[in-house]
Amino acid sequence: MYLGAIPVFADVDPETFNIDPNKIEEKITSRTKAVIPVALYGLPPDMETIMKIARSHNLFVLEDTAECFLGTQNGKISGTIGDMGSFSLERSKHITCGDGGIIITNNAELAEKARKFSILGFSTLKATRRDSKISKDILQNPDFSRHLVASPNYSLPELCAAAALAQVERLEEFVEKRIQIAQLYDTAVQNCNWLIPQKTPDGYVNSYWTYALKIENRVISWQHFRKAFLEEGGDGFYAASKINYLEPALLGMKFPNNHIEYKKGLCPIAEEIQPKLILLKTNYMDMKYAEKQASVLKRTITELNKVDCSIDKCV
Repeated sequence: MYLGAIPVFADVDPETFNIDPNKIEEKITSRTKAVIPVALYGLPPDMETIMKIARSHNLFVLEDTAECFLGTQNGKISGTIGDMGSFSLERSKHITCGDGGIIITNNAELAEKARKFSILGFSTLKATRRDSKISKDILQNPDFSRHLVASPNYSLPELCAAAALAQVERLEEFVEKRIQIAQLYDTAVQNCNWLIPQKTPDGYVNSYWTYALKIENRVISWQHFRKAFLEEGGDGFYAASKINYLEPALLGMKFPNNHIEYKKGLCPIAEEIQPKLILLKTNYMDMKYAEKQASVLKRTITELNKVDCSIDKCV
C-alpha cells in the first residue's frame, strides 16, 4: 500500500488454512500484478498450482515464507519456487537474530533491485556482493551519484547478520526439533474428534513454526480451552491474528476504481476459522519440557471431555 498497490485478499482452504489456489484465480483481473502466497505456520501452500496460475496470467510470485524454513512440497523447498522468497528472522522464528529477514531469488535483475531498495537505492549495489566494490577514486569524487532510486534503509546490522549466519549452521537441527514436538502434539490429540490439526497433505513437509489446531466444538470456546489448558500447567498459546482487512488499520477502506472495499465477508472461510485456531508453541529447546506440554494438552482434552454443560455456561 505504501507503494500504491492495492492488496486483494483470497480465501483459504478449510483444512490446510493456506491460501486456496482456486480462490486466487477468481480474484485475478487485468490490474493484477503479483501473487503473494503465505506458508502459514510452517506449511507451504500449493505452490505448484499457484505457479501454473501465475504463469498463465504473467504474474510475479513472491513467496512469504516468514514462518517456513525448510518446509517442502514434493521435495521443493518453500521460498525457492516463486520468483522470490522472503524469510523472517524475528525472535520467534526457526532461526533469529532479533529481527530482520532474508530475501532469496535466482534472478539477477530482481536481486539487484532488492539490494538497492533495501539500502537507500545505492548505485554501488548489484546482484552479488563482489559486484559492489568500486574504486575509492570514484566513490570520493564530488560528481559521484550515490542514490539511483528513492528507497528506505532496511540494512541488517552486521552483528545481527553474524548471529543469523551462525544459526543457519544449525537450521536443520532446529527445524527437526519443531517437527518432533509437533509429533508429540499429534499423539496427544489423535483420539480427540473436536481438535483438528492443520492438515499436512501427502508430499509436503511442515516445518511447524507453530502447531495449529482448530476447535470444532459448539460447547467449548477458545477462551474456555485456554483457561483449562493454563489450569493444567500449560504455557500460554496464541490465537490466529485477526483477518488483515478486519483490523482497524484497514477496515472500511474503499477503492472505488477497483470495486474493492475492506469489510466482513470478503473471505468467509478464513473469517470462520480464525477465531477457532489454537497456536501451540514448538520452539522448546528442552524436549522434556515439550513432552510435559504435550501431556498437559492430553489432560486438558480429557478434562474437557468430561464437561457436561450448556453452551451458555461454557462460552
